[in-house]
This record gives sequence, structure tokens and C-alpha cells, in this order.
Amino acid sequence: MKAVRVHAYHSDPTIDEIPEATLQGPLDVIVKIGGAGVCRTDLHIINGDWEAAQHPDLPYVIGHENAGWVHAVGEGVTNLKVGDTVILHPQPSCGMCLACRAGRDMQCDSAFFPGLSNNDGGMAEYLRTTARACVKLDPSTDPADVAALADAGITAYHAVRKAASGLFPGTTAVVQGAGGLGHIGVQTLKAITSAKVIVVDRSPAALELAKEIGADETVVSDGSHIDAVKDLTGGRGADVVFDFVAEQGAELDGWAMTAPAGYQYIIGYGGQFVAPTLDFVAGEKSVIGNIVGTYTDLAELMVLAQAGKVTLHTQKYPLSEALTALADLDAGNVRGRAILVP
Repeated sequence: MKAVRVHAYHSDPTIDEIPEATLQGPLDVIVKIGGAGVCRTDLHIINGDWEAAQHPDLPYVIGHENAGWVHAVGEGVTNLKVGDTVILHPQPSCGMCLACRAGRDMQCDSAFFPGLSNNDGGMAEYLRTTARACVKLDPSTDPADVAALADAGITAYHAVRKAASGLFPGTTAVVQGAGGLGHIGVQTLKAITSAKVIVVDRSPAALELAKEIGADETVVSDGSHIDAVKDLTGGRGADVVFDFVAEQGAELDGWAMTAPAGYQYIIGYGGQFVAPTLDFVAGEKSVIGNIVGTYTDLAELMVLAQAGKVTLHTQKYPLSEALTALADLDAGNVRGRAILVP
């Protein structure tokens, strides 16, 4: 099968011909990929940023936002059959440890992360995952239309879901960065909260998309955006800021836009957060991290997606044009989410 593999950090991946993925255990599932999302994390992987945390053996296949059709199942799989349309939770988990029992899949003691850890990902024709990671979809669903919800979608939903109880009528939420994750965050906020939604981005195209999908206000990130957000919130700032950028100073902008007793959810990464401790004490402001989400988050998100309340805006590329998709993403030329289709 064809697959996109990283052979060396700081170098372009290559499209290789490798053996087809095979079953290795009784609960394994082989999925024929119908769509694989292209994520900024893939750029970080290529740059070597995840090597210390995951230690993958090179070369390996990247791609952690995947959907497709069940191609083969292990002898112990009872919840799926060949031909089922599925979206894959990005981190298969054991279901037995304390974290899994508590519903915190992402802290599973025995989890692996295809495309990040030492396990091949889904920028390929086939992928090995587990029965526990598969969420069944309506058979009419095109996997390429939903694949990025497996990571970008679940990550945005997880953050909004955590904050939702405090986003009642009269509150304000800022979405900083309306790209691949942020445009899903906007739709999720409109679907499950009553907050006024302000979107901040430096891209006019991203702001235009944000308006189309429900943003109440948009602000150009041009150096005056903090003051603009303050003006739109009566001088207070936002009750919740969802920072989908969190690099190149955006993480500090997010903090400056957060109201007293408010919350900054950091979802993007790459920068460094530094703030005076007095801001925490006097302002009672909080910073909360966010890593992907749970299986339940993904299942709930797919209910919204199949009801038409969350829609991915995508640019599709054939698998053979993976390097073009990665370059377009790196250059900021992708409106919404790039999807590879084998």
C-alpha cells in the first residue's frame, strides 16, 4: 500500500510503497482509509517536536485524523463488521485502567497514538486500530467529509464541552484562531452554549468563514485586537478565551483578553505562557490545558455533525499530493481543513 512516511526530522516525508497493515491482536481492526486529516501537529512531528515524548522508530507513517471503512476485524471483535463506516478515536485505549474506567481515555496507561507514537498512522491506504477506537457512522457518510473531526473536531469539542456550563446567556467567548480547529470550535460554541462568540484571526478569509458559520463578531489580529475585544465586552474581556494558536505571542494575547474570574483554554501549542502571579490572585483568572478528548466526546460530536450542526470546511487532496497539502497548511493557504483521500 502507499503511505506517507517520515524518514528524518526537518526533511520532507516521502510517499512509499509498504506492506499492508495487518491484524496483530484479537481486538484489532484494519480500516480502509477514506479520509485522513492534515494537521499542524503533523508539521510539528516532521520538525521533531514530538520525538522526546513519543520516540517513534523512523521511518513511520504519519496521520492521526482518520475515517474509513472496516476492512478486517480480529477474532474478539463483536461491535463491528466488515464494511462498517467508522471514524477513529485518535488514541486507542485499554478500557481497563483507572483512567479509562473514569472516562479519561487520553490518560490511559496502555494507550498508543497511531501517527504520533511508535505506531503507523492513517496517511495510507490502510490503518491498524482497535475495536474500542471505532465510532460507527451512518453508512451514507463520506469519511473524507468527517475525518478531521477525529482530532481537530474532538479537540475543539472537548474544550468547549468543559467550559459549556459557564457559558450561559450573557457571557462572551473569544475564539483565537479560526483555522482547522477554531472553525469547529465556533460551530460547537453555537451548538451547545448561549455565549456571544467573538473570533480573532489575522486572516480575512478565516474571519469571513467564521461569520458564515455563526460568529457574532470578528476582529482582525493586527495589534489592536486586544483593545477591540475589550471594547466589545464592555472593557472586561471575555469570560472564556479558547486559544487555538498559543504561539508567537498569541498565548499572552489570550490571557490579556480574559476577563477577571475568566478562563483561558490553551488548545494550540508552540509558545510559552508567562504571566504575573498577581494576575492569578487578584484577577482569579485560570488557565486550562486541553489534549484531544474522550471517546464520548467524539461520539457526541458525531451526533452534532450528522445533524448538520457542525460541518467541516475542507480542501481535499489525493494521497499522492500529501506534500502539497502539508506545504499549503504550513503557508496558511488552507481554508478550514486539508484532507488526504487515498
